[in-house]
Amino acid sequence: MKFIIINGPNLNMLGVREPEIYGKTSYAALEALIKDTCAEKNIEAEIFQSNHEGAIVDKIQSAYGNCDGIIINPAAYTHTSIAILDALKAVGIPAVEVHISDIASREDFRQVSYVGKACVKTIAGAGLEGYRLAVLFLWEMVK
Repeated sequence: MKFIIINGPNLNMLGVREPEIYGKTSYAALEALIKDTCAEKNIEAEIFQSNHEGAIVDKIQSAYGNCDGIIINPAAYTHTSIAILDALKAVGIPAVEVHISDIASREDFRQVSYVGKACVKTIAGAGLEGYRLAVLFLWEMVK
């Protein structure tokens, strides 16, 4: 079983960017959490981060025929990217949307998720633990 975990803009700055919202844990620590969780369930994990919308679309498209599930935190593209929504719909791979913060309780513009419309579940506000929950949910769904 293989999952691709996709992280959007500024997530590489975890631990530095707005720690009062996103915490003080580094992106490297997040990668370790994801890899450890996947290893527990014998899941091959490919972790990808980009600040560029087109690169994220390309990564989603590359998953077609090559993976069993996608976990995506599109970050700011959550609220703007029909291209990412369309890519997820095109590949038809079960996807879980993850947000570290509770986007429903933040600014009005953050409460709209285009990407979530193509996902089987959204996990928001659980911090980095949301990624672990997403892996376990998706594993249970596709096993």
